[in-house]
Amino acid sequence: MRLLILAAALATCACGPGSLAEVPEYGYEVAHTYPHDPMAFTEGLFYLEGFLYESTGLEGQSSIRKVRIETGEVIQKRDIPGYFGEGIINWKDKLIELTYRAEVGFVYDLAGFKLQRQFEYPGEGWALTQDGKRIIMSDGTPEIRFWDPETLKETGRITVTDHGQPVKNVNELEWIKDEIYANVWMTERIARIDPGSGKVIGWIDLTGLLNPSDRIDGQTDVMNGIAYDAKGDRIFVTGKRWPKLFEIRLLKKSSGYLPRV
Repeated sequence: MRLLILAAALATCACGPGSLAEVPEYGYEVAHTYPHDPMAFTEGLFYLEGFLYESTGLEGQSSIRKVRIETGEVIQKRDIPGYFGEGIINWKDKLIELTYRAEVGFVYDLAGFKLQRQFEYPGEGWALTQDGKRIIMSDGTPEIRFWDPETLKETGRITVTDHGQPVKNVNELEWIKDEIYANVWMTERIARIDPGSGKVIGWIDLTGLLNPSDRIDGQTDVMNGIAYDAKGDRIFVTGKRWPKLFEIRLLKKSSGYLPRV
């Protein structure tokens, strides 16, 4: 009888041994490797019409760039003096950029990087992406904010959680197949986040992606930067002052290659 009661209780509360293993884990394989500026302190990254757009951080070194993927050549650049640049995203014919702690963002003309206006927001700015309807913003906390893309005012937010616990240091963001992918600062893991609930619905483990022989002590920094080519179904990842950009395919752990959908 006691066993029956225990079994019923476990079923009711969904707290059985398997409940903590519900979030799938993914590994990776490298499809292609491309050159990347080893001095670019990558903060934001997105793909658009065959090119990467990248923002770099650190005061005195911050910039926004248009980059040729195949060669890593910077074909267009604007320096951001006086600010620590952070995440970027495109919206229509504009490029929107955050700064770290200044609580100020900038809107540029996407074609020429000409400054059009600035705007304000509370708290730190870490990363941006968009889902075609909203701008999505991270600030280094477990919170992800949603903004109206025209007014850049907050319309809502979610808390990122894994098994009910808040996930700290949510960093660079990318919208991929109706999910938010997010670097977690100081780790080599990417969280796949349900944009409705904030729950982590998958973890991507990129441990070992950058070979130790490619790292320079005192220069090479943490993994950061996700971009997605929706038409080609290609995921790109890199890091702060990494000499390489990687195109990866996801592998569900113990299940082999994850077919494209």
